[in-house]
Amino acid sequence: MRETIKRFTTPKQTKDWYIKWVASVLILIAMVLRATGDYPFTDMCLSLIGCVGWLIVAMLWKDRALIILNAIAAFILVTGITNTLVGKL
Repeated sequence: MRETIKRFTTPKQTKDWYIKWVASVLILIAMVLRATGDYPFTDMCLSLIGCVGWLIVAMLWKDRALIILNAIAAFILVTGITNTLVGKL
């Protein structure tokens, strides 16, 4: 019996495609900054922008797991940024 292999292609150059790639690059840059230990505030800001980007993509895709992950990550990062700017709450 021969099985048919289904090939799925990700649509390219759509709104979510651009958002997810920009968000992914920003998160990778933030990870490099985190690994070097330099610029922790910039790391948090880039991570936040990346997480918000992925949160938008998750909502466009209606993917609950990604929504929960990125909403919580964004909250944690906003808390860290606020603590850095205002001082520990």
